[in-house]
Amino acid sequence: MLLAIDCGNSYLKWGLHTGSEWITKDSVCVDELSLLKSQWHELKFAPSAIIISNVKNNDVYNHLSSLVSIWSVNPHWISPLPFQCGVTNGYIDASQLGSDRWASLIAVKHLVNQPCLVINVGTAMTIDAISKTGHFFGGIILPGPDLILQSLNTHTDQLSDKAGCYQDFPTSTINATFSGLIHSTIGSIDRMRNIFSRTLNHSVEHCIISGGGAHKLLPFISDPVTVIDNLVLEGLVIIAAETYDY
Repeated sequence: MLLAIDCGNSYLKWGLHTGSEWITKDSVCVDELSLLKSQWHELKFAPSAIIISNVKNNDVYNHLSSLVSIWSVNPHWISPLPFQCGVTNGYIDASQLGSDRWASLIAVKHLVNQPCLVINVGTAMTIDAISKTGHFFGGIILPGPDLILQSLNTHTDQLSDKAGCYQDFPTSTINATFSGLIHSTIGSIDRMRNIFSRTLNHSVEHCIISGGGAHKLLPFISDPVTVIDNLVLEGLVIIAAETYDY
C-alpha cells in the first residue's frame, strides 16, 4: 500500500494506492491539516510506503512529518532530479523546479507519451512543455483565476467580489474583471501552445489540464484538452514504483 500526498499552496490531496488502483482519495485545506489525524487513523490498511510532494514551508513539512509518524514508515519527500522516470529536467538548476510540476511531468510522460502542454490550475497556474522523448523544455508560472480576482479585489477600490461572467466586450465592471482573467489565463495557454508548436515544427495536439481551478477555464479553451484529476498524485505513484519497486 502506498500513501501518496500532494501538498499544494491551498489544498493537500492524498490517496491510498495498491500498485494497480486507488482505494481512496481525499483532500483537505492546508490550514486544516489536523483533520488528517482522524482520517488516517481510520484507514483500513496501513501504508507500507509513503511518498510526498510538498511546496509549502517548513512548518507544514514538520506538521506532515508528525502526522505520518503514526506509521513506522520513513516517508520519501520527492525533489526534482536531472533525470527520473523517463523525464529529463530542462531547468538550469533541476532542484529549483517545483516538486508538484515534476510529478505532473512524469505522470504525463507515462500516460500520454506524446509532445504535450501540461497545465495545472491552482493558487498558481503553471503551463509546461514536454516532448515525446520526455524532455522538459520549461514552462511559465502565473496567478491562478482565484488569485487574480483576490489580488484585484485587495488592491483596487470599488471592485465587487461578486462573480461575473464572460463577455467579449464587457459592459459591467464585474464582467470586465472576470473576462480579463479569462483572457489572461486562456491567452497564456494559447501563446504557449503556439510557441511550443513552432519549436517542434508541428502542431501540439495534446494538452493536459489538472487542478482545482481547471473547471473555470475549460469552457473557454477552444483547442482539444484532456482533464486528468490529481495529476500530481498519479506522478507520485510512478515515482514510487521506481523508488520502492512496489
